[in-house]
Amino acid sequence: MARDVGLVVALDLTDKSKALEIAEEVRDYVDMIKINYPLVLSAGISIIEELSEIKPVVADFKIADIPYTSGLIAQIAFKWKAKALICHGFVGSDTVKAILNVAKNFDGEVYVVSELSSAGGREYMSKHSNEIAKMAKELGCHGIIAPATRVDRVAELREIVGDLKIFSPGIGAQRGDMEVVKYVDYIIVGRSIYNAKNPKKAAEEIIKRIESIENLK
Repeated sequence: MARDVGLVVALDLTDKSKALEIAEEVRDYVDMIKINYPLVLSAGISIIEELSEIKPVVADFKIADIPYTSGLIAQIAFKWKAKALICHGFVGSDTVKAILNVAKNFDGEVYVVSELSSAGGREYMSKHSNEIAKMAKELGCHGIIAPATRVDRVAELREIVGDLKIFSPGIGAQRGDMEVVKYVDYIIVGRSIYNAKNPKKAAEEIIKRIESIENLK
């Protein structure tokens, strides 16, 4: 059975060599690689291009600045071969529009954070995440980020965004619920893969769990 839900490995590492090693090891099991500031600040911006030769890269910079600055960050990420960029929506539609305008020049994709998967995501973001998701859809973004730690929220957000893609972090170390597979297009897994004794086997096991839930749909 072909998987409907993809797997994205989050390389929240600071060691360039280890990041490249794990990316190569799991390349046959993951659809994309997500990187964040720890790796870029340690290894340099060129790590995006290096990893992109293995799998498409999602630059999880969670951009949250004024439109001008946000556009500059987006331009750098896409120039270095990022396939997609993650930004915050709470900063307003003008910032998201600026990022989208840059993305169009590189045939890139933009995903908006609806609410964080951590406990703090409930404090302020959950109160406005439906509005953020609606904005992302209206502006023509490619999708949203929604937390596997709160499946009920993801189900509600799916109703709002329709056929937009949903990436869901929180599986593994944050104890997210794999049932989220019923509502999303990709799950994002980091520590459970890159901290495993055998990252390849860990990724393979996650794929099996995805497929077992999909078979019950």
